Amino acid sequence: MSTIIDFFKDIASMLPTLKIMDIIDILLVAFAIYTIIVMIQTTGAARIAKSVILILALFLITQILNMYLTHYLLERILEIGLIALLIMFQPELRRMLEKLGGKSLREVVNMKEEQREIDRVISQTVAACEAMSKSRTGALIVFERDDPTIDYQKSGTVIDAKVSSELLRNIFFTKASLHDGAVIIRNERIAAAGCVLPLTQNRNISSDLGTRHRAGIGMSEATDAVVVIVSEETGTISVAISGMLKRHLAPQTLEKLLLNELAPKTESKTYNPLKLLQRKRNKKEKDETDAET
Repeated sequence: MSTIIDFFKDIASMLPTLKIMDIIDILLVAFAIYTIIVMIQTTGAARIAKSVILILALFLITQILNMYLTHYLLERILEIGLIALLIMFQPELRRMLEKLGGKSLREVVNMKEEQREIDRVISQTVAACEAMSKSRTGALIVFERDDPTIDYQKSGTVIDAKVSSELLRNIFFTKASLHDGAVIIRNERIAAAGCVLPLTQNRNISSDLGTRHRAGIGMSEATDAVVVIVSEETGTISVAISGMLKRHLAPQTLEKLLLNELAPKTESKTYNPLKLLQRKRNKKEKDETDAET
């Protein structure tokens, strides 16, 4: 207990000596830690992270117990492992740097309001589903949320492309080689196509539902993903969420549903406190004027 108290006393004594560069230094380290946590969201990355933590723990234990040979070997493994991790996470690091370099400083600190990428992805998906519904082209589109879908992506072909209506329609074109599988959208990009999904074991679903619908429902049962299905026989649009199927959706209804599930809006789109204050003041003045009349 005394150690914890001494720790906080040391921090309190250091606060008056902090300079602007010290604060910037702390913020940069915090941002780096946050970025690393975001990078290890996938199942494979999480396993690697657990392995690294285990090796670090063994490294410290062998150092405390004076196990010189094991400690030496672990030290060499850590030196090589750092380079290996940089190579393994090269695509994620490149994507992060591209996103960071492609935005202005105001956008990075959320001072500039802009349309979210997920809004564009939903709009393109709805347009593709509407066109495929009219032509009665079967489609199965999975939107990954918190639960990773990396194992299902491995069953298909890696795409890693920007979502567009034209690309989705080409993937599900009847004579295309990937049209029978599912498209998985992860981080607002088409991660893979032609993926095999688990079929639902629910015997209470309608008998007129085919394999595509059963796979969509099964995926929504196995994960928290939102799955969009276009029927090849009838052209109807359906959405599977948590094992429940919503059928016969109009394009407008589909768009609203996807926005609610994938891009819920906050009370205000702006992050500028001055604009929020002005908005509240205008509302108050309007209410006072209405009360007088």
